Amino acid sequence: MKQKALLIPLVWGITPAVLAAGFQVNEHSASGLGRAFSGEGAVTDNASVLARNPAAMTMFSHAQFSGAISVVDPDINITDTTNNQEMKDVAPMQFVPGAYYLSPINDQWAWGIGLFSNYGVATDYPDASYSGDLAGDTSLVSVSLNPNVAYRINDSFSIGVGVNAVYAHAKLNRHKGILADAVFGGSPSDKLVSMEGTTYAFGWNLGAMYEINENNRFGFSYRSAIDLAFKDGDFSSYDTGISTPADTKADLDVTLPAIWEFSGYHQFASRWAVHYGIQRTEWSDFKELKATSSTCTGGTPPGVCFYKQEDYQDSNRYSLGFTHFLNSDWTLRAGFAYDEQAGKATLSIPDSDRYWYSAGLTYRINDKMTLDAGFTYIDAKSGSFTEKNKLDEELVFTGKSAAYISAIQFNYQFN
Repeated sequence: MKQKALLIPLVWGITPAVLAAGFQVNEHSASGLGRAFSGEGAVTDNASVLARNPAAMTMFSHAQFSGAISVVDPDINITDTTNNQEMKDVAPMQFVPGAYYLSPINDQWAWGIGLFSNYGVATDYPDASYSGDLAGDTSLVSVSLNPNVAYRINDSFSIGVGVNAVYAHAKLNRHKGILADAVFGGSPSDKLVSMEGTTYAFGWNLGAMYEINENNRFGFSYRSAIDLAFKDGDFSSYDTGISTPADTKADLDVTLPAIWEFSGYHQFASRWAVHYGIQRTEWSDFKELKATSSTCTGGTPPGVCFYKQEDYQDSNRYSLGFTHFLNSDWTLRAGFAYDEQAGKATLSIPDSDRYWYSAGLTYRINDKMTLDAGFTYIDAKSGSFTEKNKLDEELVFTGKSAAYISAIQFNYQFN
């Protein structure tokens, strides 16, 4: 099967980059959102735990299904201080779905499957912005199909392992911007490059659960890096002379970084529990974006259609939350998280430190069905950053970002 590729500053997933370090997606469930995704690998309140720790499946005595939808409403405003131009609401509203099913096989074995996303972004700048060659619009929808199996070794220790099959579709446009007057002529809103593509890749994940007793446990999980090899992707240039012909094929390799996570859960009273987590993402594996083709004779050097070196470092996310079991029908939760900036901010990935403030609840409909709801406000650190355009001019930008996330979830237990 022929694969198409996105061959320019590309980013993965379906949510705006303001939400997590780099272009990572954490929005896997409404129950998790309500606690700022604290203790996700150790809290076993529904099947969505599959997205974080497969070993947790041994904690369930009945088959369960969970389906969630998150609505992400970002508020990202960028100002080009060099050209005195303000660009408002550059990230559109997004919907992030997730679905999970797990089932015990016997007292020791369990299996499950999840459908969700781990990486992504969507940004949309005005076509006529002066920085059109750096901004434009970028979007990618990524989906991970993740079957897992878990094994209980003894009363205290369980392990799990899974396979990640990743599908990604991307679309990108860049515009002439200030280059229209300085180099190419035409209008600033004229297209400079247009790209669209689809690809597939595979990875793996594993997890472990250690139970001190029924009220205290720890979870550990690892999700492998995924190497995306785009072959014969579509590359189109307008008036640039990079490739001959203007519409050509090119190759691009991108590594999606590995994720480590440690989680803890402790029910310290009959109605109260505390949960926490540390998540580390190996962003240093994301080093460059380099598209190549023998037809890109006008590139620098020849054969390179596009090259951008990335400045990323490994980053951590710290989270803490509390759950209050109000009565047999209602459960309340809240959480806080600090998410470190992973890479140098750019127009396509306006990364920064982020602070999560979350609250949520669960309502028990009956013995089989529950509903979850969660809300998070994300306050992103404001700051300035620089990028060089095709004229080698260093442009200065300032960014101010926030986001509002709402989610609902339905859970069903099969008896």
